[in-house]
Amino acid sequence: MPYVLVSTQIRLETGPTMVGDEYSDPAIMNYLGARKTTMLGNNLIRSRKSAVPRKYLLKTARGEKRGSVCGCVRVRQKRKWETEEKERGRETK
Repeated sequence: MPYVLVSTQIRLETGPTMVGDEYSDPAIMNYLGARKTTMLGNNLIRSRKSAVPRKYLLKTARGEKRGSVCGCVRVRQKRKWETEEKERGRETK
């Protein structure tokens, strides 16, 4: 089951939002509108716009694959969400 990790750099309100790394599924990254960039020696997929994380979480929840948030953690000023794809015909609680 595919997972997407959504994270912010510093502030939740303004973005930018990171939604994957160099090993992320290209189809999912294309659907989210993310592009691969290299910053400070890290290979990160970063959104093209300074979109807030809420937009990505809503897009995964409303999309064809219907993702749901399965985890959230806060590390200092950063917050990370993990989403997973729901199986067809089954809803996760």
